[in-house]
Amino acid sequence: MTYLPAIEIPPSKQQPTASIIWLHGLGASGDDFAALVPELEKTLGESFNHIRFIFPHASSIPVTINGGFSMPAWYDILDMPTQLTPQQLAKGETAERQLNQNQLLASVNEIHKLIDRELERGIHSERILVLGFSQGGAVAYHAALSYPQKLAGLAGLSTYFPTLTAPHTFNSSRANHDIDIQIYHGNLDPVVNMSLGKKAYEDLVSLGYQCQFREYPMEHQVCYPQIQDISQWIVKSLS
Repeated sequence: MTYLPAIEIPPSKQQPTASIIWLHGLGASGDDFAALVPELEKTLGESFNHIRFIFPHASSIPVTINGGFSMPAWYDILDMPTQLTPQQLAKGETAERQLNQNQLLASVNEIHKLIDRELERGIHSERILVLGFSQGGAVAYHAALSYPQKLAGLAGLSTYFPTLTAPHTFNSSRANHDIDIQIYHGNLDPVVNMSLGKKAYEDLVSLGYQCQFREYPMEHQVCYPQIQDISQWIVKSLS
């Protein structure tokens, strides 16, 4: 079995009893969020001592919206509408991306393999969290919600929920119908407009999922108050 290359950070004081799989955004790598671990350690305290962090790297592929140049990506983005006007936003319009769905599903399968490996290592599925930023968040949504065993929780950071085949349809798993879903978004985000984050919330709620939406005064990034909120959520989910 082959797996995506990844940065792994094991707990320093004991064997892991929980795992966090965290996906990066377009053009980035697992290093981006691995750098947050020291800050998470400060806020998680003793709760940090039983968690294995896994930050996989996406493969480099040509990305259409970036002129076909190759870069780390979970899937190709074929088209990305221009920034919406305030009037369009007021009407509820969203700048949804057109993407290569086969590549998205292939990435979802790779994340399922990482989750399977954690089970083989002795981690219970209900002790596994899946997080994703931007493009990685789109994969995280589908990977967690389609996984056949119950997970501890799911978080989407500055991201969107891409539906497959037809609106509001995807290969969901009954096991994760009640999964705890956290959605974090910057209200100044010029890359993934917050309207897409809100649409993800609305779509998931319409499908019967329990979600919480939090917004922050930031652009396409993470901020300290958000990291504190994520830390508290990790403690609650894995306590």
